[in-house]
Amino acid sequence: MSSIKVAKLALRKKMKEIIAQLSAEEKQRQSMKVFKKLCSLPQFQESKRVSVYLSTKDEIDTTQILRYMFEKGKEVFVPRYNGKRMEMVKLLSMEDYEKLPLTKWNIKQPNFDEPRENALQTGGLDLVLVPGVAFTASGKRLGHGMGYYDKFLDMCFKNQQKRPHTIAVAFNEQLWEDIPTSENDVLLDLVLTEK
Repeated sequence: MSSIKVAKLALRKKMKEIIAQLSAEEKQRQSMKVFKKLCSLPQFQESKRVSVYLSTKDEIDTTQILRYMFEKGKEVFVPRYNGKRMEMVKLLSMEDYEKLPLTKWNIKQPNFDEPRENALQTGGLDLVLVPGVAFTASGKRLGHGMGYYDKFLDMCFKNQQKRPHTIAVAFNEQLWEDIPTSENDVLLDLVLTEK
């Protein structure tokens, strides 16, 4: 195993412990601040087609972001994982979100047999909100280790005429001076934390 892989594994483990120590109230407080910051960004305000991940309890809560986007009439796309592949499919409303089934990882996700609009087949995305374990202020990202987002973003960049904005929303604790990355890791435009 390469030294970068080992370093990434070690940091993922460390981050899990750090996030586990944050109270639910603190996570909610930071989520609210990050949400407000995101809403004030021109890149977010001007985006019509936005992809957002459906958060777990160890991530910035994206539910209020979802609600806000539906209120503003944005087209919302969420990840659907199938084996090694991830696609972004359309979510229609908060009711649609509430009805989504949970995966084995306890993440809400549209069923595979359900026909849904695929973002990359119908005009691409203006903005992708990217999850991750740790980030740097310069846009480096440590993902969960499956490479889904790196592959997806790479596809976006190749298939779309205009490159989508890439923004991470994160807890203060997820921001690091530097993190181990390899050549396949996509650099993000912006990492938003409360601070």
